[in-house]
Amino acid sequence: MKHFISGIVFSFSIFVCSKSSFAQNTDAELTATILHLDSLFWQSYNTCDTTSMRKYFTEDLQFYHDKGGPTYDYQTMVNGFARNLCNGSFRIRREAVPGTVKVYPMRNNDTIYGALISGEHYFFTTEKGQPEKRVGLARFSQLWLKKQGVWKMSIVLSFDHGEAPAAGNNR
Repeated sequence: MKHFISGIVFSFSIFVCSKSSFAQNTDAELTATILHLDSLFWQSYNTCDTTSMRKYFTEDLQFYHDKGGPTYDYQTMVNGFARNLCNGSFRIRREAVPGTVKVYPMRNNDTIYGALISGEHYFFTTEKGQPEKRVGLARFSQLWLKKQGVWKMSIVLSFDHGEAPAAGNNR
């Protein structure tokens, strides 16, 4: 009986350890996926490719900005980018602050249905004939949802906007 119980405890330990390892692999894969999609979205943003930007948003996107107010659909959001960020007289570029971006899985029991990515980012502007300047620092959080096998941003929070510290200095 003693060996039987030891065997059950050993088997249970192996099961728990394998489940933990599996969860970590799944979380690591999720993190890699969301970071990759995030980089593709921001590449579109930085190059004013509003056509590509659309594919990263759900149609019922909710965007909350602490200075510009809320936006409740992806078309209004993309139109705003085209009108305000890509107007020809100046350009805005976004860059994540190294070491601040984290991805958090969102689960329903053991099933991942979404991911929250959060961090800080700098904003740079380039005006015609002028060198690029780092002008702002803000925090962000984005809720990515997986629907029908496709990851898209559903809720975006952009907040704590302020002046950027001088290059080389962090917040």
